[in-house]
Amino acid sequence: MMLALAVAACGGGGSSSSSSTTTPASTAPKAGGSLTVLEGAGFAGDWPAGLDPATNINGAADQSYMDAIYGELFELGPKGVIVNDLATGYSFSNDAKTITIQLRQGVKFTDGTPFNATAVVWNINRDLKSACTCKPTWPVKSVTATGPYTVQIVLAAPDGAFIDQIFDSTADWIASPTAVQKMGEKAFAAKPVGAGPFVVVSDTYSSELVLKKNPDYWEKGKPYLDSLTFKTVGSDEAAYEAMLAGEGQVYEDMSTPSLLKLAAQKFNVENQLSTSPYDLQLNTKTAPFNNKLAREAIYAATNFAPILQHVFDNLYPVTQGFTGPGGICYEPTVPGYPPYDLAKARSLVQQLGGLTVSLGTIQNLVAQETTEALQTEWAAAGIKTTIHNYPLAALIAQFTSDKWQAMVQTAGSYDPAAGVGVGFRFSSMSPFSGVHDPHLDALLNQAAGTAQMSQRCALYNQAAAYIAQQYYGPFYFGFAPANVAVKGVTGPGITEPLPAVVVTPTILWEDVANNNS
Repeated sequence: MMLALAVAACGGGGSSSSSSTTTPASTAPKAGGSLTVLEGAGFAGDWPAGLDPATNINGAADQSYMDAIYGELFELGPKGVIVNDLATGYSFSNDAKTITIQLRQGVKFTDGTPFNATAVVWNINRDLKSACTCKPTWPVKSVTATGPYTVQIVLAAPDGAFIDQIFDSTADWIASPTAVQKMGEKAFAAKPVGAGPFVVVSDTYSSELVLKKNPDYWEKGKPYLDSLTFKTVGSDEAAYEAMLAGEGQVYEDMSTPSLLKLAAQKFNVENQLSTSPYDLQLNTKTAPFNNKLAREAIYAATNFAPILQHVFDNLYPVTQGFTGPGGICYEPTVPGYPPYDLAKARSLVQQLGGLTVSLGTIQNLVAQETTEALQTEWAAAGIKTTIHNYPLAALIAQFTSDKWQAMVQTAGSYDPAAGVGVGFRFSSMSPFSGVHDPHLDALLNQAAGTAQMSQRCALYNQAAAYIAQQYYGPFYFGFAPANVAVKGVTGPGITEPLPAVVVTPTILWEDVANNNS
């Protein structure tokens, strides 16, 4: 059974001790003021089902809103440090099947009800029953409150990456049980109640979310901002123009190289270290990629170097595996990885009697440019390609239909066992995978269940080599969009790099300040 497809990042075993990030005295944050954050439509700018963790359908795409409203049990801080937020520590049993989490005492939800072990257990059990594909998929035997502020989770199999998998899973965001039960799920999704740094003022789905400071937030002096507003924009270009016009102070996830160059002349541009390589997913359940020769032809016909140069201006490092330079177990060169070989590709296509591919991706400019470049490259090998671009909800529907053939997607997390890590794209248990291979499943399960990091990485290296041998999906480069902010706005993820949790980092909004206010 696949151990983890929850949304995530890294850390390791043991217990953490830091409680917040720090800022040098020379750039000490200023309290007060407001901030407007722009989010791109098609990914982070969409929350069509609201912001209840158990009913939200976009998962980690909405991580900024979730962090601001609910806070997190644990955060992924600078340099991969686990930051205690609403939890204060954790421990593993010797067999890595039992995880004990200690919670922060004296915290209340913004409706005045207590944040405690009972509330956390209620949330995790509810998340596990959620219909959302973004729910945690741990092999849970039981979740219990063993004390007023202690939660114990017992698993059916060892999971050395469990804490890494909590980051940005729905289990990391704790809703007020009283508010959910009193308001009902539909009303709660529109005006959720958490114990995070901000409180919802108004919520216009996939358009604008207005938040105000939580005056009773557990960490005194935070959040720095009095108000925080998120607004959806149509594209990188629209976001850039809005920032020039003063209509926003931060834009998350800019990926257009030409605009990044322009933005760097006027704003702070924080380039995060990638943990999520682009991957060309092939659906082995259906034709043509249930035929290994067709998959081999795609590898031989694909040359990512010119795409990286012409579409992405060589901003990102080429990689042959499912990890990036910002994550753990990074392996840029995989032994036995099939090289680009146009003559071989042509021969394989002729042997197949022709090859026609339906190629999809998310509705994003650079992703679309990538599919167009692939279409041109493959044509030289005799491969005919039709291109489809989907907004996030429609993209998810394509995956769950099992009728797709090939998809350009990101495939990685800070820890490969977490988030959109290797299991998300390559495990038989994932609805977002085109691969159904018991041997690969066993390798991934063994790696995720291993607490010793060197052993985990050795197993992941084996998995990367096996994926290449079976031609299950070529990798491009380690992609990470940048966060753009006006000068004077500070905080982790804005003026200090953060590891990408799921493609992008989770900005820790309680630590963000607008020193221009």
